[in-house]
Amino acid sequence: MSTISLSTATAISAMARPATRLRLTARGRGVLLAVASVPLAVGIAFAAISGGSAIASGADKPVAAVETITVMPGDTLWSIAGSIAPEADPRDVIGDISRMNLLRGGEIQIGQELAIPAQYAE
Repeated sequence: MSTISLSTATAISAMARPATRLRLTARGRGVLLAVASVPLAVGIAFAAISGGSAIASGADKPVAAVETITVMPGDTLWSIAGSIAPEADPRDVIGDISRMNLLRGGEIQIGQELAIPAQYAE
């Protein structure tokens, strides 16, 4: 018959050994940073290359022609509204012209080009 004997000294010395701690040198930190930043750089490059084409493709949109009139001496927004849409309420027409041309306070100048909203253009 054979006997097996275990020594407690070998078991304790293996467990008592302290765990080694990972230490990074300056070069190791640089390599780790470079490896971690590669996916970010690839993502930015992909967005820069393919992102602009989706915005710039406006081939399906129809071209909208805008009619304009030139303000003459003696013209007011009220008179312009009455001449371009005599059947409509002048206050509504003035509001639409002001919003379209970003007019503040209804001030217009002689020689100014005013865009006419599509529903009033002939």
